[in-house]
Amino acid sequence: MSESGTPAAGSARLNTGVAHNARVWNYWIGGTDHYEVDQQVGEHVAGMFPVIREIARADREFLGRAVRFLAEERGVRQFLDVGTGLPTAENTHEIAQRIAPDSRIVYVDNDPVVLMHARTLLTGTSAGVTDYIDADVHDPDAILERAGRTLDLSRPVAVMMLGILNFVLDTEKARDIARRVMAAVPSGSFLVLTHPTHDDEVGGAGQIPAMEFWNENATPPITARSGAEIARFFDGLELLEPGLVSCSVWHAGTDSPATVPQYGAVAVKP
Repeated sequence: MSESGTPAAGSARLNTGVAHNARVWNYWIGGTDHYEVDQQVGEHVAGMFPVIREIARADREFLGRAVRFLAEERGVRQFLDVGTGLPTAENTHEIAQRIAPDSRIVYVDNDPVVLMHARTLLTGTSAGVTDYIDADVHDPDAILERAGRTLDLSRPVAVMMLGILNFVLDTEKARDIARRVMAAVPSGSFLVLTHPTHDDEVGGAGQIPAMEFWNENATPPITARSGAEIARFFDGLELLEPGLVSCSVWHAGTDSPATVPQYGAVAVKP
């Protein structure tokens, strides 16, 4: 929700002539909130790198498992979801508040289409709170200041950064964003993160040409990183088992899913 209390403000910067990540991602997971240009670019990328649809689904399923684990096993009652994307089924607040109705969730995104759909993200339980702020991941101080109006930042928070730091092209800048956000939350908070990789061992090499096409034909620009680079986002934190792995296999139980070139992990702030 924008400061004015209405999502309509985002329509001023909506560009339907250029494919946008939130809408293309929505297309890949079978949603309907996209335009023809998003479908065209999405199909082209999928033709170059067919596993992209599996990545999109695996990332979404990882979110569900991570939120359930943190709410059920770790007692987390506050979630800061940065880079929300378009609402679908089983959003963070729906999962968390089903387990603990008093959970408080703040969604963060600066995509105008997400902003226009923000009301869908604000239908939580009466016992809990859901909020949406229009802010950019490149400005963590603004995110924290505004999130602090809804969340109690003196109590543990699960910071969700799923598929968002890959849009911060400078690796040191991306690390600094993660550090600054986690520095503002107390011991017992968690960082939940996914990120695309070009590591060969999880089939990531094919992402490079697909990302080059994306960066020439869509927005915002994206980058993949090695597992070693992604692991640095967790500096100062303690990775929970099984560590940094393909997001499709994190806490997947006995399903034994195929790996996808998208790493995922959950870490706790000591």
